[in-house]
Amino acid sequence: MPFPAVVFLAMVLAVGFLMIILSCVLWGNWLPLLVALTFVLAPLPNALFSHCGSDEFAGTYEGGGSGPVDLGRFITAMIVTSGFALPIVLAHAQVIHNAACVMSILGGGLVYGTILAYSAAFRQEDSEFD
Repeated sequence: MPFPAVVFLAMVLAVGFLMIILSCVLWGNWLPLLVALTFVLAPLPNALFSHCGSDEFAGTYEGGGSGPVDLGRFITAMIVTSGFALPIVLAHAQVIHNAACVMSILGGGLVYGTILAYSAAFRQEDSEFD
């Protein structure tokens, strides 16, 4: 991964965290900060379960997937959906301000997108060396 791309991803990540923190500070409610936690934890199940079932006796089916890998993807999808839904539910219950909800969702999307882009770039870079 070239150096300017890493710098760009770092800036986008910083803007995402800034939006999440500002959604907390501007309206005096720290519950939107939970969104940052969910989006930081979201890639973990995928990373943990991606190496399961990679041997030839794993019992893969014709689609090429395996049970543990699909479970990791499912748990990751649940966490990502929770990260987007949590501020909406909090705003609907009038626990947080609507603008804080929007800022929190946009910041969380930037954080998760940056994590995905960073991991995809390094995955491609590792495959080039194989």
